Amino acid sequence: MTSTTTSPSRPLPAVRLRVPTDEDAHAWHRVFDDPDVMEFHGGPAELSVYEEFTARQRLHDARLGFCLWTLLDDDGEVVGFTGAQPWPEEKAWGPVGEIEIGWRLGRAHWGRGYATAAATATVERVRAAGLTRVCAMIDARNARSVAVAERLGMRLAEEVRTPGGNPARRYVLDL
Repeated sequence: MTSTTTSPSRPLPAVRLRVPTDEDAHAWHRVFDDPDVMEFHGGPAELSVYEEFTARQRLHDARLGFCLWTLLDDDGEVVGFTGAQPWPEEKAWGPVGEIEIGWRLGRAHWGRGYATAAATATVERVRAAGLTRVCAMIDARNARSVAVAERLGMRLAEEVRTPGGNPARRYVLDL
């Protein structure tokens, strides 16, 4: 099996972002129902988790002007999500009060530059919404996400442990 990677000499793929719909809960469930995709996110989740998650994102977009948007490829296929949201206050650890950017792709779409293209679009959108700084909390073992953060020009602000004891990194980017 071969995979492609994005290099500085290859342009990033075209991506589209949209506020998640009710139907996107089903699409997210389908593309994320993979142990590899969810390795650093607690494992695959039930559909009801994505139904609540997409509803919360619609509220973020209405209130803040940004959210975790559904990520579509050039053909209109849902490949994952990207965007920004406030760090949940119910999580007693991490950057409470900060805006976190993030991305997650279905396994079939890894290695094609989608995460970097989508994260770049996210940075442009949150800057336009008036944000001056974002962070990304990344499991330190997640080399793919660390690479995306570094491609965005994010800097490592601190290394912490999650409540489960896993190593995590908080990256920041001044906009």
